[in-house]
Amino acid sequence: MSSRPSKFGKKPGATHEQVDRRERFTRARREDLRATAEGDEPVILYGWHTVTAALRNPARKLRKFLATDNAARRLTEEGVSGALAPEIVRPSAIDERLLPDAVHQGLYLEADPLPAPAIEQVPARGTVLVLDQITDPHNVGAIFRSAAAFAATAIVTTQRHSPDATAALAKAASGALEHVPLIAVQNLARGLAALKERGFLIVGLDSTGEADLSDLKLRQPLALVLGAEGKGLRQLTREICDHVARIDMPGEIKSLNVSNAAVLSLYIASRAGRQG
Repeated sequence: MSSRPSKFGKKPGATHEQVDRRERFTRARREDLRATAEGDEPVILYGWHTVTAALRNPARKLRKFLATDNAARRLTEEGVSGALAPEIVRPSAIDERLLPDAVHQGLYLEADPLPAPAIEQVPARGTVLVLDQITDPHNVGAIFRSAAAFAATAIVTTQRHSPDATAALAKAASGALEHVPLIAVQNLARGLAALKERGFLIVGLDSTGEADLSDLKLRQPLALVLGAEGKGLRQLTREICDHVARIDMPGEIKSLNVSNAAVLSLYIASRAGRQG
């Protein structure tokens, strides 16, 4: 086992094997990027649900597909196939392309980013989730799962201060990236204004909101705006909202993780839509 130093440094508690995996990951990504045209970097997808959802999506253009023998056998047994046949590799060949804590379940895929409509092309129906500088990929991935479960029309983020739709986010989303369009806008206030011009009701979520979300008269098309944990909604974002609402809770803890707030607000919005 090698004991040479890593450019990442040896984190407290990290084994030499984990350090070596980080080094191999770095080398593999450098090789991939050298073979990739500038501005044409692929989306990295791994894990059973994430990869099989991408394989079933005809809009997803595949570049490289690696699978272990066991994973390939399971794909065949469950009738999952795509436009690109997998290259059968040992698990270590996938390990080298991912960070040490990545659970790939024997599947690794490189693909083109999915096409995304402009915000002016979002259908004026249903509910759109708008994320105001939420940067944690695990939170955004969980929000994608909830959005897919409640058939949200789209998710809107900012081009800056938001995670890319790849790797950890895609794994956390567990296949939901294939079902909910992701739209990145340069200026969130202008994006919200474009939605408002097309008839969307814009409701921001904040613990200091003027009313409980369930007490508002909600209608569709609806845009629910969620701010980053700790920071909340930015002032300009708040100003363009038609309402800023809170979610009242009876317990001692009065705030929720942003992904939990997202699923609860989607549930409230869906009930209001059925009643309306």
